[in-house]
Amino acid sequence: MQNTFAVSGMTCEHCDHHVGEALAAIDGVESVSADYRTGDATVVSSRPLDEGEVSAALEEAGYALA
Repeated sequence: MQNTFAVSGMTCEHCDHHVGEALAAIDGVESVSADYRTGDATVVSSRPLDEGEVSAALEEAGYALA
């Protein structure tokens, strides 16, 4: 499954990496591509992701769903 989430708070390439690490830690996530320029994070997972768990992972890393 592939989902794209709008992420607020990303301002640089370091943010891309940090958001990617936070989302990759969610069970079932296979890959993440985050882009601060667009404000999006695309996640490929082996199962449907609950928006709450995505939001929690981002908030713990200092970001938020937009």
